[in-house]
Amino acid sequence: MNILYFLIGCSVLVALIFLGAFFWALKNGQHDDVYTPSVRILFDDEVKTEKNDTNHISD
Repeated sequence: MNILYFLIGCSVLVALIFLGAFFWALKNGQHDDVYTPSVRILFDDEVKTEKNDTNHISD
């Protein structure tokens, strides 16, 4: 029975640590931009092309 009290105490401690980490991240602005991640998948990636002088045939 004593182990149950210990495990409940440990779980409450871990929950408080995670709650503190959440509020710390909230205070530091980790959740400010909520729009961009939802539409980022809609944007196409830019196609990068390299211009190479060896591809041109000169007379």
